Amino acid sequence: MTPPSQSQLSARMIQNFTDQSNLEWHWGYAYRVVPCKNDPGSCAYLDVVYSAHDRGMLYTGILWATILGILLVWGVLRRLGASGGNVSKYEMPLKEEERGGLLTGGEVVTKPRSVGRFTRAMRAVGATGRRYLLSSRGVKSVFGQVTRLQVLILVVLVGYLTIWTFVGIVYGKWITPVKGQPEHVKNTRTSLGPWADRIGVLAYALTPLSILLASRESILSLITGVPYTSFMFLHRWTGHIILVQSILHTIGWVIVEVRLYRPHPDVWNAFIAQPYARWGVVALVLLVLLWVGALQWTIRRTGYEFFRKAHYVLAMVYIGAVIGHWKNLQCFLVPGLVLWFVDRGARLVRTALLHYGYIPSQGRVGFAAAQAEMKFWRDEKHGDVVRLDFEHPQRAWKVGQHFFLCFTEGSIWQSHPFTPLSWPVEDGKGTVTHSYILRAKGGETKTLAKIVQDKLAGALSEKAVTPTTPVILQGPYGESIAEGVTPDVNVLCVAGGTGITYVLPLLIDLLRDRNMNPGRKVELVWAIKRSGDVEWVEPEMEELRRLGAVHGLIIRIFVTDDEGDDDAAKGAASATGCCGESSQEDDDSIKRAPRISAQRASSTARGRPDVTAVVKDFVEGVAQGSTRVFGSGPPGMIGELRSVVAECNSGSKVWKGEDRFDVRLVCDDRLEW
Repeated sequence: MTPPSQSQLSARMIQNFTDQSNLEWHWGYAYRVVPCKNDPGSCAYLDVVYSAHDRGMLYTGILWATILGILLVWGVLRRLGASGGNVSKYEMPLKEEERGGLLTGGEVVTKPRSVGRFTRAMRAVGATGRRYLLSSRGVKSVFGQVTRLQVLILVVLVGYLTIWTFVGIVYGKWITPVKGQPEHVKNTRTSLGPWADRIGVLAYALTPLSILLASRESILSLITGVPYTSFMFLHRWTGHIILVQSILHTIGWVIVEVRLYRPHPDVWNAFIAQPYARWGVVALVLLVLLWVGALQWTIRRTGYEFFRKAHYVLAMVYIGAVIGHWKNLQCFLVPGLVLWFVDRGARLVRTALLHYGYIPSQGRVGFAAAQAEMKFWRDEKHGDVVRLDFEHPQRAWKVGQHFFLCFTEGSIWQSHPFTPLSWPVEDGKGTVTHSYILRAKGGETKTLAKIVQDKLAGALSEKAVTPTTPVILQGPYGESIAEGVTPDVNVLCVAGGTGITYVLPLLIDLLRDRNMNPGRKVELVWAIKRSGDVEWVEPEMEELRRLGAVHGLIIRIFVTDDEGDDDAAKGAASATGCCGESSQEDDDSIKRAPRISAQRASSTARGRPDVTAVVKDFVEGVAQGSTRVFGSGPPGMIGELRSVVAECNSGSKVWKGEDRFDVRLVCDDRLEW
């Protein structure tokens, strides 16, 4: 046995370590002197302390075993599903005569099909789950634009932790004498101390989980296929839980040292003077600062970049402080540090792989940023819009993935996520075209817009070539949104503003497929603020119209805030497409606009699209196959999509073979709170 350090021995001064005849090791705690040579009450109390701690460590093991077990099962089922293909592949497109027979009196009727009972059961279960767990109704006021499923997972986690917080502890009270004090001076020892220790151990055990949930280079995404952004909700609430646990842990021991142990204030003064107690105070202060800095109110006033950098620094210092508080539990903290550094290291590797190589213009090997050509649209009311286009040597990414872009002329310390609007395909030289649309509202994007405006003005006056700006890429991140979209799956894309970049590559990818099912229904609904906004993506829209004319693509554009423009509809009708930064446009003007009900033909209209009517009308018009809805836009739009998609699902009807009631939603939720 390794001899215990002095700090370990002094951690529990109730024991007499002068005669170290036998020290008993306990994982994550101080050594115990056996046999106990204290008074009977103190010995009984120590029995409770050490047994409660040992059980607590066992419970943290069970907690992590449960988490790892769920991930293992999830990963295996996902792998089996990938190897077996999407269940929809078992459905063959209906023959023309069959399709015609499904139209009765102008109403579309879904023809039940014979599929395996297991496949049908899995679909029915999925549809039932989406019907009740996809919407945010009933939880939005507290948790924001999240799904009931996310809240359910949080509730299960809280319930699980609550059980482990209280079980396995013998609750009692022991009155014990105080050495060197008069007989009437007594210590009151209760199970409050073991309980406070238990909740502290659970807080330590949750720390690596919190870091795992926040990782951009997400191990969880690799296993589950769920985008890393979907775990941010649980990351934030795990942080809330750790804060509450830490506060309760602190309150418990303050009560013990201030109220229950005698004499006052000597016991408290001796306790707080110990290094581990002081480190505990430092850790709690840092944790509170982390929590305050992560509030939306704080982020809005300090800026996202300040929050991000301060969050990183405070988190690392916090982990150091909690190691100083109780280093016996660093078995939970060291893995957290490793995960954090691996995440950051992987980001640097990604960037190096994208930008380090042979530079033809300089005839050498080195690091070079991509040079993006720029276009600019002035919009004082809603924010200027910038388009970036460049080619870069790399492998093509998957449809729906995004990159973090660093604009070095603004700041090398900032990067922001943007979804490419270009279809990811390599040319004969091994390069891929990148195109991005961003709306400059403030911060780094506002700085970039000013740089672009100045450069374009200078180039115009000097009749120079199109100006460029250096861009450093990091990525791609996210999952393919085209995975599982087999030829029999009907597709509805709903986008708001620059959110069009999320769905435009998907539509081009689907329409370019030579195996395109003629019976598939494909539709795009795009809400823009001004009719001229279609110019952002004019080339892509031309291609989409060309491909859509062959495959029956329906495109509808809604102009929500084109004040005084009598030609809004005419101008908007000339193009359809998209591109953009994050999926979240400012939806103030969209909310002010009147709602326009869904129509059954390609069109342009003023006002906000009635998302509920759009989805219901689409699903009701499906003749065969399931439906997948893709959404990218303001949080309000995403919330509406979740609600109506949930309503359109019916497990009982899917079980009967009515596939159109199997409706799934894929949305861009990178900036949701």
